[in-house]
Amino acid sequence: MSHFGMWCVVILTAAGAPARTEGPARELVVHLGGGVSIEFVLIPAGQFTMGDEKGWSWEKPVHKVTITKPFYLGRYEVTQEQWQAVMGRNPSRFRGQKNPVDSVGWQSCQDFAARLSEKFGAGGARFSLPTEAQWEYACRAGTTTRYSFGDDPYAGGLDDYAWWGMNAKGTTHPVGQKKPNAWGLYDMHGNVFEWFADRWAEDYYGKSPAEDPGGPAAGDSRGLRGGSWSLSDPRVFRCAFRYPHTRTARIDNYGFRVARTVF
Repeated sequence: MSHFGMWCVVILTAAGAPARTEGPARELVVHLGGGVSIEFVLIPAGQFTMGDEKGWSWEKPVHKVTITKPFYLGRYEVTQEQWQAVMGRNPSRFRGQKNPVDSVGWQSCQDFAARLSEKFGAGGARFSLPTEAQWEYACRAGTTTRYSFGDDPYAGGLDDYAWWGMNAKGTTHPVGQKKPNAWGLYDMHGNVFEWFADRWAEDYYGKSPAEDPGGPAAGDSRGLRGGSWSLSDPRVFRCAFRYPHTRTARIDNYGFRVARTVF
C-alpha cells in the first residue's frame, strides 16, 4: 500500500479540543503516516504595510496591502522527514530528520504542495507556497517593526529568533528551537531561506494591487524570504527583505514552508 493511504487531517482549537463549527480552527495538523505530521497555524485576514522605506530599491515603495481571507501557514519550515514522507527522497545537504529540508528548487516545492492537495483537497482546500504578501504579513505578525521582535537586530535579539551566520556554526538546525513570532510561527527569520509562490519583478511594488497581490503575470525568476544559516548581515533577516533566483536553483540554504487555504 502507498504511504499516501495512511494520511489524515486533524483540526484542533488552540486548546486541542474538537474544532468549533462556526469558524476555522486556530490549528490544523496533517498526519503523513509513520508518526510524521505538519502543523499549521491560522493566519487571520487583515491589513499591513509591506516593504521597507529604509531598505533596498526592490523593497519600495512601501504600500498598504490587505489580505482578504484567512489562511493556514506551517508553524515550522518543512522538515526533511516531512519531505521524505511526501516525496520519497531527501535532497538535503545537512541531514537531520527535524532539520528543514534544504537544496530544493521552487518547482520541487510546488510539487510537494500539489501532492498534499491531491490527498487533502476535499472541500476545495489546497496547499501551496504562500504568496509574497502572505509571507511578509505572517512574518510581521501584527508588528510594524523591521523584525518581528523590534527594530534592533542586536538589542532586539536576532540570536533568540534566528539561526544565522553568527550562531549557526555552518549548518541548519532542527526547526522550532528559537523563539516564535507573536502568531506562533518559528524560524521566519533564519535557518533556511523560504521560497514564495510569486514570480519576481524588481519593480512590482509600484504596480501591486492593494488586495491579495499575487505577483507579476510573467517572468522566469522566483523569490525568497527570511534569511539563512549562512549569512551574517542582519539586514537580510528583516521582514521586508526579498531577493530573486531562478526557480530551478537548489542551494543548501534554500527551503520553504507550506500554506493551506481555510476552505
